[in-house]
Amino acid sequence: MATRLDEIRKLRLAKLDKLKALDINPFPTGFSIAKINIAQALNSLDEEISVAGRIWKLREHGNVIFMDLRDASGQIQLLFQKKVLVDKFKILKLLDMGDFLGVKGKVVKTQAGEITIDVNYFEILGKSLRPIPDDWSGLKDTEERYRKRYLDLLLDSEIKNKFKIRSTILRETRNYLDSQGFVEVETPIFHPLYGGANAKPFISHMNALDTDFYLRIAFELYLKRLVVGGYEKVYEIGRDFRNEGIDHSHSPEFTMMEWYESYTDYHGVMDRTEGLIKHLANKIYGKAQMQVDEHKIDISKKWPRVCMTDLLIERLELDVEKLSLDDLIKYAIENKIEVVKGVSKGQLIFDIFDKKISKTLIEPIFVIDYPQEVSPLSKPHRSKSGWVERFEGYIGGREICDGWSELTDPLVQRERFEMDTKAARSDKDEAQQVDEDFLEAMEYGMPPIGGIGIGMDRLTMFFTNTWSIKEVILFPTLRPEK
Repeated sequence: MATRLDEIRKLRLAKLDKLKALDINPFPTGFSIAKINIAQALNSLDEEISVAGRIWKLREHGNVIFMDLRDASGQIQLLFQKKVLVDKFKILKLLDMGDFLGVKGKVVKTQAGEITIDVNYFEILGKSLRPIPDDWSGLKDTEERYRKRYLDLLLDSEIKNKFKIRSTILRETRNYLDSQGFVEVETPIFHPLYGGANAKPFISHMNALDTDFYLRIAFELYLKRLVVGGYEKVYEIGRDFRNEGIDHSHSPEFTMMEWYESYTDYHGVMDRTEGLIKHLANKIYGKAQMQVDEHKIDISKKWPRVCMTDLLIERLELDVEKLSLDDLIKYAIENKIEVVKGVSKGQLIFDIFDKKISKTLIEPIFVIDYPQEVSPLSKPHRSKSGWVERFEGYIGGREICDGWSELTDPLVQRERFEMDTKAARSDKDEAQQVDEDFLEAMEYGMPPIGGIGIGMDRLTMFFTNTWSIKEVILFPTLRPEK
């Protein structure tokens, strides 16, 4: 049984045939006249101009037809008069909302005071065979919005603005790092071993080499190879892939930025990170302020740096350095925090912090000094055994970044890899592997390094106050439709 959409499409196909019968190409290579954008046209009263765009609305009044035309810069009303266009006027009956049109005419102001182009010439630039939902009804189904993002962008200017902000974040992150003397590079997506993070990889087979490869889960180990090769300040922005769950803050395919700087530590990385976030806020909002959930947060002041152990004492009265693993397990169970089989003390300390404290960190803060067990690539703390020089940044109760003083001792790195591989816990399949090629590179010598990874999707969520990652990825991963 034919649907209403089928009927509309059938009518539009008939119009397409009529245009072709009139020897009109409904899909030309371009507009034959030099044009300006609609925003410029709106400021060109009494001038003869040409514009092109998509028809948004049509209103027929006998021998006069009004249309609204949109391009990326704005919308303007068009006036078509039969007495001006004569025989070409009848062609307008073959146009529909969604068609692309190029027009020439004088910019006038109607009696109602609306800026309008009095059209004396037009060209059809593209025929739409499916009806675009109107502004009022739009796309109500969330999944349909993701699957048909092109319509979502056409119908909702706020959605389009989110992706404009995303573009600004990517551009200004590059500008900020470039201005600080960093060099942008590209490293492989196919990895013979996965590493640089604790995550489940995707596996792919390369026919040319008859070899299985992993889609990268992080850039880290290749960027550090470049540090060995003499790059003192290096970064990459690109796609990572993790074969894990999909939820409001995680996607299997996502955009990351990592940078590594020689001759600095995690305090130096925190300085640059704070500078980056403030730089982005000023470029996006014109001020060093952010809206996170219902919180209006001033990020202009110096962000405090507080040890995780101090926060646990201050907020929970837990001196975790003095408590045993059994004491922490008891606390976790009493507070309904999941305890996985074989959990280490360091992992449990982090879990307690994450579940009980992280969401309360509203004002900007760097939480520093993490358990070694949850940070296999971080440098051992210079004064606290069993801890590493790692930090996470929090704003509005949400993590915004994760960085550390990088481990540069190849012998200790080997121990960490082996410890992680042998970890007897339920997420063992996420443990990093012993990467002999990377360890060999380290043995040629590495300077002190500070590094960080920031999810660019997560950063866009922060700067648009949007807390579903699918809303800030143009085409999020979805189950294919049958």
